[in-house]
Amino acid sequence: MAALRLLTQALLRSSLKQTRRQFSAAAAGGHGEQAARTWKILTFVVALPGVAVCTLNTYLKEQQHSHEQPEFVPYSHLRIRTKRFPWGDGNKSLFHNPHVNALPDGYEGHDE
Repeated sequence: MAALRLLTQALLRSSLKQTRRQFSAAAAGGHGEQAARTWKILTFVVALPGVAVCTLNTYLKEQQHSHEQPEFVPYSHLRIRTKRFPWGDGNKSLFHNPHVNALPDGYEGHDE
């Protein structure tokens, strides 16, 4: 039993020495400083301008987008209600938007 304990301690000591050597070698190389500098440059040169271009693109597309309500076409396969929803009046979905989502008989507030 004592031999097993000594063997375990010897293996543990040798693995700790190797780990310490690896950490000290990595710190001495200065690789971390160079990597941090590279990522900082990439952030300011690539990522932030990319976010700005995507934001501008989204804004311009939204300006061109039509905000009119689409025409209601009563297709028989759309807006099927086999049972009522368990909230509200039972006819509207959980994330119902009256401007975009039509009910089975048409949009809300528009009597045609």
